[in-house]
Amino acid sequence: FQDPASSLNPVFQIGDQISRVIRKHQNLSEREARGRALGLLEKVKLAEPTKIMKQYPYELSGGMKQRVMIAIALSGNPDLLIADEPTTNLDVTIQAEILDLMRDLQRDFKSSILHITHNLAFSFHPH
Repeated sequence: FQDPASSLNPVFQIGDQISRVIRKHQNLSEREARGRALGLLEKVKLAEPTKIMKQYPYELSGGMKQRVMIAIALSGNPDLLIADEPTTNLDVTIQAEILDLMRDLQRDFKSSILHITHNLAFSFHPH
C-alpha cells in the first residue's frame, strides 16, 4: 500500500484491474468477477463504486487509490494482510479513515492484519 499511485496500471480502468486479480485467484466468470469487484469497492466505502469501476487511476484522489489497493488486496480473501505504510502521503483526516476502514475490514473478513509503519502515532491508533 505504500504507493498506490504507482501500483495501479494507468492504462486500465479500476474495475478491470480488480476483476483481473479476482479471476487470477478464483474460478469466476468475467461477469462474476466484476460483480465481486463492485462489492469490494462498496466494502472499502468508496462513493459511487459503479462510476469508479469505469475510471482510470489518474481520475482518483490519493485516498481513493488507497481504498482501491485495499480492495485488490482483499480480493483473494487472505488470512493475513500485510499493510506496509498504508497511510503514507495521505492527510491526517484520510489517514484516520483508512485506519478505521482497515479495522472494520479486519472484523468483516476475519483476517489478520500486520501493519508496518514508521509513524508512532499510527501504532497507538485503536484497532
